[in-house]
Amino acid sequence: MVIDEFKTIANTIVNSHVKKWKENGKPVIGYSCTFMPEEIIYAAGMLPFRLRGIGVSSLSIGDTFYGPVICSFPKCVLQLAGDGVYKFLDGAVIVPGCDSMRRLYENWRRANDEYHDILPGFFHYYSVPHKVSEYSLQWFVDETKNLIKHIEEHFSVKITDDNLRHAIKVYNEGRILLKSFDTMRMSENNYISGEDALAVIISSVAMPRDDFNSMLKEALVELENHKKPLKGKKRLMLTGSINDDPDFLRVIEDCGATVVTDALCYGSRSYVDLVEEDGDPVFSIAKRYLNRSYCPRMFGYYKERLKFIEEKAKEARVDGIILQNIRFCDLHGSENGLVERAMEARGIPCMRIEREYGPLVESGRLKMRIEAFLERISKK
Repeated sequence: MVIDEFKTIANTIVNSHVKKWKENGKPVIGYSCTFMPEEIIYAAGMLPFRLRGIGVSSLSIGDTFYGPVICSFPKCVLQLAGDGVYKFLDGAVIVPGCDSMRRLYENWRRANDEYHDILPGFFHYYSVPHKVSEYSLQWFVDETKNLIKHIEEHFSVKITDDNLRHAIKVYNEGRILLKSFDTMRMSENNYISGEDALAVIISSVAMPRDDFNSMLKEALVELENHKKPLKGKKRLMLTGSINDDPDFLRVIEDCGATVVTDALCYGSRSYVDLVEEDGDPVFSIAKRYLNRSYCPRMFGYYKERLKFIEEKAKEARVDGIILQNIRFCDLHGSENGLVERAMEARGIPCMRIEREYGPLVESGRLKMRIEAFLERISKK
């Protein structure tokens, strides 16, 4: 099935689609956050590729430049860069999703002095405001234009309005398809594991979007023709910090549950809204990305985020919510406590988990806590 190909893509960094793209002599641009408009890179004839930190076996480089008391996700990304895993990148765009990710821009540059040739030829810091207003939107439009100019000058290409409009259509199509997939995932009549769902979403940012759209169309038909109703498992929602690790979902689901929905940046937060296809394409792109207030990096939108989580939980008819955060993630670590209190008051059981990003050395502890949470739900 097509889902199996998605799972293969999700469990590696340099997948076959990236290799084929590179063999055809076309550039790959890595980026660190969903606030980076993929349409800009696509319109330049390049492959936007979201940076991940999977597969590390040591944090010797990450700890050297970051220190131990900090989120492990950017440390894993820096480790892979230092190990040469990201040498296939022709460029990278770093977005300050949080202060730890902002420092990835500085530390990657510093690490290049010691581990030579690990910095892509094109390296750009793409600043994103922390609130939405008329002046911050105009500032973000200017930042986006600066990014476009830098890409054009470095790669000797022209990003035209027509190319941007085409990119918007292609990425909007992908978002609409992912919404259809999401609806199918939440249905009681079509069992899709959370592990498989995550593999699909990861693939959307790790391969050419045209190819992804075609594959997802195939997958939707296959899933419709091979319905397998979900029976006997607790329906869970997963929210909080970044998670691009299918193994983490497997640990949860092996305990006797299914993750039927989420509120993650590698999840429904990334495709919940579309870019307007009329008017100035740069303004439309900037408006869509800045107005995505589903991440707690955006100040003043807690109530909107809480409403989004509540609506997803009700739509998916979940039995409980797992609120996970990477250790030392101040944004999600703080907000998860507020969400837990609010959702429990609404009668939805919640469990908070603090974990490390990377190899699941804590799988035994996680499994014990998840099993206890499922037992609590069963007694409710």
